[in-house]
Amino acid sequence: MSIFSKIMGKIFGSGSAQASAAPTATAPATPASTVDVAAIVDAAADSKGEELAWRTSIVDLMKALDLDSSLTARKELAKELNYSGDTGDSATMNVWLHKQIMIKLAANGGKLPDDIKS
Repeated sequence: MSIFSKIMGKIFGSGSAQASAAPTATAPATPASTVDVAAIVDAAADSKGEELAWRTSIVDLMKALDLDSSLTARKELAKELNYSGDTGDSATMNVWLHKQIMIKLAANGGKLPDDIKS
């Protein structure tokens, strides 16, 4: 299972149509329902017992969802999402990854708060 699929599964539920949506699809899947991303990830982050800035950080988003947030995992996610930049520049890659994940969540029925909409 791809890292992107794991992120989708943690937010939309592993059995949902959204969770199985391909990250490279040219047209977004028709969402079966709207999912409040902030409510789900806030609850997950709150359960970790540490302050996680998931709204701006791909590392913290992955930590909140109990996913491997290592540089290796993020490079793999970048490859899955067709990142064309330098993966050696992890700061730039991380910003791009977070933005892409938020775009894909919204395109698949995720409701995002105004402060993280792209």
